Amino acid sequence: MKITIDCPEIETERLILRGPKASDWEAHAAFAGSQRARYIGGPFSRRDAWTKFASRWGHWALHGYGMFTVTRKGSDEAIGVIGPHFPEGWAEPELGWILYPGAEGQGVAREAALACRRFAYDTLGWTTAISYIDTRNDRSRALAERLGCSLDPSAPHPFEEDCVVYRHPGPEAIA
Repeated sequence: MKITIDCPEIETERLILRGPKASDWEAHAAFAGSQRARYIGGPFSRRDAWTKFASRWGHWALHGYGMFTVTRKGSDEAIGVIGPHFPEGWAEPELGWILYPGAEGQGVAREAALACRRFAYDTLGWTTAISYIDTRNDRSRALAERLGCSLDPSAPHPFEEDCVVYRHPGPEAIA
C-alpha cells in the first residue's frame, strides 16, 4: 500500500515548487552526504540522510505544509528544497532553504523563497517567519539579506552550533 500526501504546487517564473517524491531521494542523498551539508549538521550517512528526507514527508502529513521540492519548469529533477516548516522544539516557524549542487548563483533560491514566504503568509496565516543560519554560511546569510531579512539577536534558536537568526519582513511589509 502506498500513502499519498496532497501538497499544493507553486509556480514561479522559472520554477515549480511541489511536494516531495520518492524519486527525489538520490539528489537529496548526494547533497546530504557531501561537504555542502556542513551548515546543517552534515555530512550525513545515507541512513541519517534518509531519516531527514522522510521527515520532510512527515511534516507535510502532520502539519499540512512543509518544505517544497524545487524543480525547474519543464523538468521534474529536484534542485533543492525550500519552504515553511516548524519542527518540534523550535521557537518559531522557519522559512528554510537548501540548494543542491549546480543550482546556486542563478537566483533560484531567492525566487523560490519569495514564493514560499508569500505562501506562508497568505495561505498558512503566518504573521512572522525566521531563518536559522549557520554563522559560517555566508551565501545563505547573503540570501537572507536579499530577501529583506534582518538579524534578530534576541530570538532563541534550538541549536548548539553557532547560529544566527534572521527575521523576515512581516506580511504587511511585503504586501
